[in-house]
Amino acid sequence: MREYPTENSSFLQTRTQRRDDREERVFSVLMVHSNRTDDACPSSCICARDSGIVTCRDGEDTEVPGDIPEWTSTLIVTGRNISTLQRGAFMINGTELEMTTLSLSSNRIQVIEPYAFLGLHRLHLLDLSHNQLESISARAFHGLLELRSLCLNDSLLPAATAQLSNALDTQSLRNLHRLELAGNRLKSIPLVTVDIYNLHTLVLINNLIESFGWENVTNLYQQRNIRVYLSLNPFRCNCDLEAFYYWVKNSSQCPDAGRLLCSEPETKRGIPVERLRKEDVDCMNENLEAVSYVFLGIVLALIGVVFLMVLYLNRGGIKRWLNNIREACRDQMEVYHYRYEQDSDPRLANVAV
Repeated sequence: MREYPTENSSFLQTRTQRRDDREERVFSVLMVHSNRTDDACPSSCICARDSGIVTCRDGEDTEVPGDIPEWTSTLIVTGRNISTLQRGAFMINGTELEMTTLSLSSNRIQVIEPYAFLGLHRLHLLDLSHNQLESISARAFHGLLELRSLCLNDSLLPAATAQLSNALDTQSLRNLHRLELAGNRLKSIPLVTVDIYNLHTLVLINNLIESFGWENVTNLYQQRNIRVYLSLNPFRCNCDLEAFYYWVKNSSQCPDAGRLLCSEPETKRGIPVERLRKEDVDCMNENLEAVSYVFLGIVLALIGVVFLMVLYLNRGGIKRWLNNIREACRDQMEVYHYRYEQDSDPRLANVAV
């Protein structure tokens, strides 16, 4: 076997090293080229790198655009048919985006899976309004530690409404400042408690809220910085509204208080809640009236019992009295009968003459 001299061995090593260096440079160029392709705008979208805004309107796409540029700070996707937001829907090959605003309104979204917004750790505003949500996972909003505004206006179907409380009851939303839930046919506040958030604004306009319980009012009193919008709700202005009535009258936490109108009863329909009289919502008066009727019934019952006892104790005398009346009536009837016979018999009449 032929052995190469030491000089040739050094030459081969040098040549191999140069070839490796060339391959490394080519690989670097390809990587740079690959990084530049990240700036490419997704199909059917409009990208403005200077402002960091990517807008994707209309189309038949059923998923979130998968090639979102890493420089995107605001992503607007609307008018599509995205039925499901899957886990990590906004992760690009495991890369986290620096996005701060995400608008997904009017996309016919029906399901939000767990960890759907994974990787959006800097997101400040999330708009999911005007969708058709049927299912919201309890961990749908997990990881949104910097979220300030969450909009779910006109988006919740009955099944999702029942799940919303669990989805919102998470420490991930502890920095939430604004929550919009207008137009969702809600009958109550879908928050277990408001003290785990940093809420400044709660929008509950145009729902089906009829009354506020003492617990909700107490929570609102404790959160002095919160402002609650409640117009266009069918309030039932009766005793159950007492705590809410005094909150509206004495607190400045409801900016649209002048537009809160009574829906029931019929006699108060259209009257602003803050213009009600204290007597209209005074539970004490209603309770006293109910107690008065109960007391009257008890008194009448006692009178009846006493009357029956008197009758029972004097049953002998009453029996004799009834017999005497019966005998007197019978004697009187016999007299009338005798006189009638005389008047009707002509012979007795002639004898009398």
